[in-house]
Amino acid sequence: MAFREPRIYLLPTMMTAGNILAGFVAILQIFQGRAGEVTIHYHYAILAILAACLFDVLDGRLARLGGQESPFGRELDSLADIVSFGIAPALLVHDIVLSGITKPAGVGSLIAAAYLVCGAVRLARFNCLAAMDEHSSSKSFRGCPIPAAAGVISSITLLLLWMEEGNKELGPWKYGLAVLMVMLSFLMVSDIEYPSFKSVNWRTRRSLPAVIVTILVVWFSVNNWQWTPAVFFVSYLLYGLVRPWVSRRMRQQIEIELEEPEEERIAEGTVEKMEPEEQARVSAGL
Repeated sequence: MAFREPRIYLLPTMMTAGNILAGFVAILQIFQGRAGEVTIHYHYAILAILAACLFDVLDGRLARLGGQESPFGRELDSLADIVSFGIAPALLVHDIVLSGITKPAGVGSLIAAAYLVCGAVRLARFNCLAAMDEHSSSKSFRGCPIPAAAGVISSITLLLLWMEEGNKELGPWKYGLAVLMVMLSFLMVSDIEYPSFKSVNWRTRRSLPAVIVTILVVWFSVNNWQWTPAVFFVSYLLYGLVRPWVSRRMRQQIEIELEEPEEERIAEGTVEKMEPEEQARVSAGL
């Protein structure tokens, strides 16, 4: 078998590179934040992690839109994710909260390490499942995605910094971050399904009122950047937990899925019951 170079597509790869660079900036800011009492570097680190979340969304959307999904892109994306959504959030919470938990000895470092390891396991499992079914169009993720986990922990840290007016100690609420890290570690390697929102793309259409509401929500979020990211990420986290009990129609509305017409479902079911030769003739329009 002749050796083939992996396909490297420019725009998705640039977005993934932006993800890696944002994670690197976050780590640098965390190290600088250790030097003093001012939390501005931690703010920069959190904003860099949230920017990495945006790059992570864009690289997948661009790849799917242009039909440019590839094994190379998937592997590079996982390497970027472990930096931006694994190492950076683990260091952030370890520096602000976990390093101060000394009883029992080493438990703070253990929690941060568990989050990082579970994130890596989740990414490896995702790649294995994707490699087994290259043509999979699953609309759900198995386990909480690591970008969402990083978004939850980073946005809540940002909220606590805002509530404490930049005080590095964060008050008694900071210990909730340790519990949250443990819960996120479990959710990432669990079998709980979270929506991927892959059906949301540049061709997604909505009514004019819905578009206006979306614009207003974005404007409001930008003007209240200290706490609105926490609302969005925590809502996604909780939605995955209650999703099994949400009705199919409501789930389609929330996840912006189009309900398949009954005629098409019947036709597809009829084709699936045919012999392979008959399916080929139907597909060819014969």
